[in-house]
Amino acid sequence: MCRLLAYLGRPLQLDHVLLEPEHSLVVQSYQPRKMQEALLNADGFGVGWYDTDAERLPYRYRHTYPIWNDINLSDLARYVQSQQMLAYVRSATPGLPVDLGNCQPFAHEQRLFCHNGYIENFRHTLRRPLHDLLSASAEQWIQGVTDSEYLSALILTYLETVPLVAALTQALQTVTKLAQNPFCKFAATLVISERDRLVACRYANFDNYPTLYWIKNAPGYPDSVILASEPLFPGSWHPCTPRSILTVEADLDVQSTPL
Repeated sequence: MCRLLAYLGRPLQLDHVLLEPEHSLVVQSYQPRKMQEALLNADGFGVGWYDTDAERLPYRYRHTYPIWNDINLSDLARYVQSQQMLAYVRSATPGLPVDLGNCQPFAHEQRLFCHNGYIENFRHTLRRPLHDLLSASAEQWIQGVTDSEYLSALILTYLETVPLVAALTQALQTVTKLAQNPFCKFAATLVISERDRLVACRYANFDNYPTLYWIKNAPGYPDSVILASEPLFPGSWHPCTPRSILTVEADLDVQSTPL
């Protein structure tokens, strides 16, 4: 199980939200408080962000190092300023390799994808059924072998005909149906960023939902919304409702819709 972080709001240096909080994503990588399926997130990390120029695609910095071992990250995070950021630290599902192709966030045009969760015994249960549902372009987009990337590719497949929230809903429903017989566990806390918008979900087909919290206009972070697997600092954090989709619009309006 991974740890996620997303920011949307007033432009800031990435280190202010990525590295400086007392329970930052770096601390969560080696001392998480709310993980139930693993102890560490040491199998790589990634950060994606947007330029203020709407014509430019989002940027990414990813590595297979544990995030605490990357000596370049602090300089990069002090240098880059952005109004929107998505990051994660990885705890690899057993049996799935630690390589750069499996490091999130995944990117497609103006979208970034980060997934915390898993499909139980993915290679032996749902990899083939999911592969068979993908459009040709979504299948060609895949670079790695993880359940996270296949789930993102399924969303991209549905995005060819419906908007993002509908595509995410349809993907969750499809995987849930495929996982019924024979039953396999499926958990998906997912954050997708579009330029000036965040869409997230907290979902599982069993009673163990990966955590996700949000806070708006936190002290030191005015005019912003932060999403995180675990609160970064004390404050009025709201747990996302299980089996729901959370949207954060450009005006920072936050809405939760049950699935």
